[in-house]
Amino acid sequence: MAKDKKLVEAITSMEEDFAQWYTDVVKKAELIDYTSVKGCMVIKPAGYAIWENIQRELDRRFKETGVENVYLPMFIPESLLQKEKDHVEGFAPEVAWVTHGGLTPLQERMCVRPTSETLFCDFYKNDIQSYRDLPKVYNQWCSVVRWEKETRPFLRSREFLWQEGHTAHATEEEAEARTQQMLNLYADFCEEFLAMPVVRGRKTDKEKFAGAVATYTIEALMHDGKALQSGTSHNFGDGFARAFGIQFTDKDNKLQYVHQTSWGMTTRLIGAIIMVHGDDSGLVLPPRVAPVQAMVIPVQQHKEGVLAKAAEVRDALAAAGLRVKLDDTDKSPGWKFSEQEMRGIPIRVELGPKDIENNRCVIVRRDTREKLEVALEDAAAKAAELMDVIQKDMFERARAHRDSHITDVKTYDEFRDAVEHKPGFIRAMWCGDEACEIKIKEDTTATSRCMPFVQEEISDTCVCCGRAAHKLVYWGKAY
Repeated sequence: MAKDKKLVEAITSMEEDFAQWYTDVVKKAELIDYTSVKGCMVIKPAGYAIWENIQRELDRRFKETGVENVYLPMFIPESLLQKEKDHVEGFAPEVAWVTHGGLTPLQERMCVRPTSETLFCDFYKNDIQSYRDLPKVYNQWCSVVRWEKETRPFLRSREFLWQEGHTAHATEEEAEARTQQMLNLYADFCEEFLAMPVVRGRKTDKEKFAGAVATYTIEALMHDGKALQSGTSHNFGDGFARAFGIQFTDKDNKLQYVHQTSWGMTTRLIGAIIMVHGDDSGLVLPPRVAPVQAMVIPVQQHKEGVLAKAAEVRDALAAAGLRVKLDDTDKSPGWKFSEQEMRGIPIRVELGPKDIENNRCVIVRRDTREKLEVALEDAAAKAAELMDVIQKDMFERARAHRDSHITDVKTYDEFRDAVEHKPGFIRAMWCGDEACEIKIKEDTTATSRCMPFVQEEISDTCVCCGRAAHKLVYWGKAY
């Protein structure tokens, strides 16, 4: 039995050291491995399968709104990157440069894409000529490179996987509508598919994307009280179009500049799932995103008929639409239970000789560890029913945790005390002056997360300077 516990004992308690707990989980659950390139990771099958499910569901939702997938090059000539001043300044510190092709120095160095706005603009300027060519609603699934100084698996790596949507529209109104549509799509996806509640809002000008008119964000709260920006959607107005000369002839035969948007989600969502739902035994995966939803574990499988009956149960669960596996390895049952918990598989189904004799099995929920005795013929139906119950329960628990970690403050002393002693979101009024935003960050390390779409006036003065204020802002420490 002691051997069975070693798998879990290898995980540091999240209350003792949350950062080490996170690293232990991603390693012990075999989501990633480190590589010889600092800041770059191998996403192992268990981790990549989660990304595949995220990708599949997001792609389905994108296409329901008219999005088409494309693929553009990974290299961007320096002269192209320089065309939009604010944009290039925003990304300059993170750019990785290619200076040679083989042994030959390049006449112009190229960056490995940190994002693809400039490439899409270069493409659109030739592809869009008339109002009949609009809108363009494109997305690409790819990797990008940003030379981060401090890295952590999934949350911040030098190369990461993502999707980046890039659209072009005839009017400002259409672009704004698409920007908010995609932000809401992201929010619904996180809440419905990942069981992760989010706050929807607009970034301050200081925090918005380089070159954007407006950036909208969804912010999630991790178990340790830190915020994680989980998806963003940007309205570029016609700024990029003017820099790149993207014009079209309108219905009145007049030349106009297009209005553009971009929006993206990344593999950091896997980090968010870990930190919102995980516990000291490892991952806890919401059923809808879990690559394996049920693990059938035979007990005393060497005895006659046990493996055969376990295979029957597996097949019945699969026929009911579950993603299911049978663990018929020669590991001990205790080790298998620990491994199922470590990997976050939503339920396990246990059955041994006595269970079979009594025509029953035991279903164990990963999220609550509740055990249910079920007749064998009812196992598939009960397991399928539990998928929806667990998904809903996990969302409600995460929402309750978030809501219990929101603090409203009115004075700067209250703000500083909340940052120090009350991990979570802090709601406070802001005058709109960037100087106050900078002071708050310098004094407390807390940053503005977003100005929520649903505004309230919890005070009439700025929490920092005391002047008149009409903007409610969510603040907090963040990853």
